[in-house]
Amino acid sequence: MTDTANRHLDDLTPWNDRLHGLEVVGVVDEAPQVKTFTFRAAGDCWFRYKPGQFVTLELPVGDGEPLFRTYTLASSPSRPYSVAVTVKAQEGSIGTRWMFDHLRPGMTIRAYGPNGHFTHIGHEAGRYLFLSAGSGITPMMSMLRWMADLAPQTDVAFVTCARSPRDIVFRHELELLDRQMPNLSLSFMVKGNSLGESWFGHRGQISHPMLTMIVPDLMEREIFCCGPESFMTLVQDFLRAAGFDMAHYHQESFGEVPGDAPAEQVAVVTDAGEVGGASVPVVFANWGVTATCQPGQTVLEAARAAGVRIPAACESGICGTCKTRKIAGEVVMSHNGGILDEEVDEGYILACCSRPLGPLELEA
Repeated sequence: MTDTANRHLDDLTPWNDRLHGLEVVGVVDEAPQVKTFTFRAAGDCWFRYKPGQFVTLELPVGDGEPLFRTYTLASSPSRPYSVAVTVKAQEGSIGTRWMFDHLRPGMTIRAYGPNGHFTHIGHEAGRYLFLSAGSGITPMMSMLRWMADLAPQTDVAFVTCARSPRDIVFRHELELLDRQMPNLSLSFMVKGNSLGESWFGHRGQISHPMLTMIVPDLMEREIFCCGPESFMTLVQDFLRAAGFDMAHYHQESFGEVPGDAPAEQVAVVTDAGEVGGASVPVVFANWGVTATCQPGQTVLEAARAAGVRIPAACESGICGTCKTRKIAGEVVMSHNGGILDEEVDEGYILACCSRPLGPLELEA
């Protein structure tokens, strides 16, 4: 492989998840049970994405089928020669624990993406609030690093919550950026002290009175929030109760879709129709396999039954990992934002939430 370290960007092509893997170039401890894995492209490529987007890593855990795990890119596209994910090994985690125990510089893995709509790009505002808890800080860090490189005058209130001072991810870099960005207001909030470390900052659980004290003009800011589901639900509830315009609130979640954001119904059809009660053939062109999709089955379920492997992580139409192009035929697709309208126009579908209306042929 040609070394991209000494190649000019003009000599490289954008990374393509169907053609190139990721090579590990660095592993760094960030906090207890938190590591950053930095990758370069396994090929002559550079990375093009929006700050705050995520990738899905294919992890060869054990001897069976690989695991697909979705992680936000903590790196900034303003530095396009590498990407990085910062991950926390939760209790009982399999994929992340495998990364901690096995992923080392020089190893190559497959990845899919980037995907996701959680980004300040397209939501230009005079003032932002980045609010996070735990490892939910990663998309905020991507956006802040982008701003620090390209728009250091941006007005950002950055509030992050952690169990203790030593659990604050990126603490030292954030303190450095706080000195470099004149309109950055940085605040840490912890629940308790680290052993042997004094703490004179904010303490307790996030609440509307506490947040108003830290960010007096929060009602006039564009808010981006990421963290555990319970944390984001709490923030949503007190912002609504305070009369905040939720059109200016954005959150990232790889789990359940917020209650006020129903699945988007997208019918990719040429003639009006409904999913029928009969089985239909589905051709997976790249595999040379013709499968049978039973009534009510998704394309992904039909693929698995036929031994065709389509990468899939969330399986609920959020992450976009199972995206594949339709060659012929029509489907009904019900997704949760994991595919763009332009991609649908180009013939792409999400296999996990698409059901054939008749005979179907796919690239996958």
